[in-house]
Amino acid sequence: MVKVTDKPMESTIEEHRAMLRSVTDTNDDLPVLSESEKQQLEIKTNRQLRLRELLLEHSKSASLIVMSMPVPRQDTVSAVLYMSWLEMLTKDMPPFLLVRGNQTEVLTFYS
Repeated sequence: MVKVTDKPMESTIEEHRAMLRSVTDTNDDLPVLSESEKQQLEIKTNRQLRLRELLLEHSKSASLIVMSMPVPRQDTVSAVLYMSWLEMLTKDMPPFLLVRGNQTEVLTFYS
């Protein structure tokens, strides 16, 4: 059985690490991603990386992929890490539509 909670392949993890190298170095010009944040959110990061693998396996030939965005929790995940998740999900994919609501119910009437 395929599980999104399975650990991603080492090659996928390494691809993500390579992407983050430019923002984990101390550079005054860029936001920095701390090692402690990477460790704290490793399980969530691995889930996003595993999801990428499943999308590649099952949706690579799709004309359009529509998916709910991972919900960013304010003050728990930095913009740098969150954007790296989105980049990994959509990189080298067919056209991708990420949808996110605001938890407000909407009722539409047509007359």
